[in-house]
Order: sequence, then structure tokens, then C-alpha cells
Amino acid sequence: MVTHTPALGSGRAMRTYGVARALALNGGLTLLYARFGADEPDAAFRAIPDIELHEVVPSRGARRLLAYGAARVSGVPDAFARGVSPELTRAARRLAADPRRGRVIADGPTAAAALGRLARERPVIYNAHNLESSFRHDLDARGLGSPRALRAFERRLLAGAAESWMVSESDVLAAHELCPQARLRTVPNVVDVAAIAPVSRTTGERRAVFVADFAYEPNRNGLRFLLEDVLPLVWSELPDVRLALVGGGLDRPASEDARVEALGFVKDLAREAYAHATCALAPLLQGGGTPLKLIEALAYELPVIATPRAVAGLEVRDGEHCLVADSAAEFAAALVAVLRDHGSPELARRGRELAAERYSIEALGRILAE
Repeated sequence: MVTHTPALGSGRAMRTYGVARALALNGGLTLLYARFGADEPDAAFRAIPDIELHEVVPSRGARRLLAYGAARVSGVPDAFARGVSPELTRAARRLAADPRRGRVIADGPTAAAALGRLARERPVIYNAHNLESSFRHDLDARGLGSPRALRAFERRLLAGAAESWMVSESDVLAAHELCPQARLRTVPNVVDVAAIAPVSRTTGERRAVFVADFAYEPNRNGLRFLLEDVLPLVWSELPDVRLALVGGGLDRPASEDARVEALGFVKDLAREAYAHATCALAPLLQGGGTPLKLIEALAYELPVIATPRAVAGLEVRDGEHCLVADSAAEFAAALVAVLRDHGSPELARRGRELAAERYSIEALGRILAE
């Protein structure tokens, strides 16, 4: 069950899509969703083999207000309680009562909170997108209450779920510390590696690309790190290096320097940007989970330069699958090395091999079949 219309366009939606694809590989999937954010599921979700899409139109009157109030009284933070739909919850209970149906999976904290009562009657799996309490209060915590209240809410989700799917081993360890009795499984973020052809570079320019949703605060902070701390060091050695920014959320030009190109977001722009790039960057300094765009760049067979925070949840080895750099000086040195090595083709090849082996939909399908 998801609390929004299934449509790609964010890291959250990409995780939902990857898990849905992997589940459908193992005998089909019924995806129950509330119409929110888009009028209808996009082509990517509709094209998943063996999927049934069930839409619920949530109410916006007194019934919704009562559901919101009940959620708040039970300790659900405001930001999540606003998404609780009584119509969606009733539809989930009705579908779950059919003995022909298998696992019931709540996608994200709002869905897990909405199915809390059902979880006391039958097993419900919680598909976590992040361990929210591990980082949210380092960012914009509006609507989440105090750190203590958020931890208490997340602890209840983990304790009540038959199993919780975490994106990384580090999140599993942190979730176990938060709730020792939780039943946990690593279910990594994945991309459709089989559908991604490695790029063949179409230009001799030295160009790095950063693909991200810049409305997300950690991505904006990572961009600031690049522009203010890293690129001046790079340009002192290689003044012709260009940076392409792909993604929405930039409400004003990122830089007045003509070497920084803000391309915005349109469908299929990422592949074109990767094709014109020498390498991809993942300069995250904060945040949770694992960045799907980093995995996507590996799948496109581009060398990736990342911070330790960006790769914290991935089974990558520095120097084998990507380059990991902490400080601005280290990040700049790694970027210069890759640009001078014409894209480090061996590093890029091993990165794609890792994506196919560990972070593909087929790999996740094998994990979820267990």
C-alpha cells in the first residue's frame, strides 16, 4: 500500500518502483494507492508485468479530519498523520481479508501508521525508505515533533511490523539499536540495470554531472559544497572543467560561472547528461538511506566520485567501484584524477558490474523471494 499515486520523479518513488518490480517478479502484485500528487499512475508503473493497480480517492472532509486527529492522538507526527486516509485503510483491510493474497506491505511511515491496527491482526511488512529518526532533525524537521517523539513513533512502527525492510546494513544496525526486538531485513535501493545501456561519451570535454532533486536539502548542501569548496580547487588545475546540474528544485541560477550549467529536469534528460559527462558526482554530506542516482550512475558505467555519507549504505569499495573522498581537497583531487584519466574506464566497468550484481531489480527479486 502506498499513500500517493505511483509515478516516478523522486528518490522515494524510485524505491517504491524498484520494490514493486521485484515483488511482481515473484508471482504478481496488487498495488493499492491513494490518488495524491498525480492524477494517475505513470507509464513505468502501469508497464510492470503482473501488476494490478487499485486506486482509492481519499476524502477531504470531516472523516479525513477524524482520521488525522486519531493518528495524532496515537503519536503519529503531524507530517505523516496528514497522509492517513480512512478510505485507503479500509480498502487495505478488505484486500488483506482475501485468503488468496500474500504479504501485506506498507510503503513508508505514513502507510505503516495507517495499517497499525491491521498489523495487530495479521502480519504487515514495513518498507522503510529511511530510518527517519537518524537524520531528520539535522534537516528541516517541521511536522515531525521532537527527536524523542520521532524516535518513539518509529520504534512503534518497527515493533509492530512483522518485518521491516531497511535500505542498508547501516540502517539495519541503527534500527536494531532503536528497537532491539524488531525483525529486520536489508532491502536495498535498486535500479533497472538491464534497461540501462552503458553510455558512450559523445564529447571530449571535461564534464562532471550531478543528478539530484535540488528541492531536497542534503542535495542543496552538497551542491554548495561543490561550488564553494571543491570546484575552485579543480579549476586551479583544470580551468576548462564544466559541471552539469540535472534535476528540479533550483529556483535561481546555481552559479554565475558559465562553466556551471543548470539543465533542469525533463524526462530522459539524465541519460543525455550522462552521455556527455566524464564522471558523476555524489557530494552528500548528510541525509539517510542510499542515493538512487549514485546507483543509476554506476549502471550507466560512469565513474563516480562520492562522499563517505553518499556511499554509507552501499557495498562499494573505494578505488574499485568508485572513488570516495571526504574533504574538499580530497574530492577535488579525485575529480582531477578521473578527468585526467579520460573517465577511468576500468573503475566505471567495475561499478556497473556491482550495480548489476547487487543493485538491480533482478537481484532484489531474489532477495524478496526468500
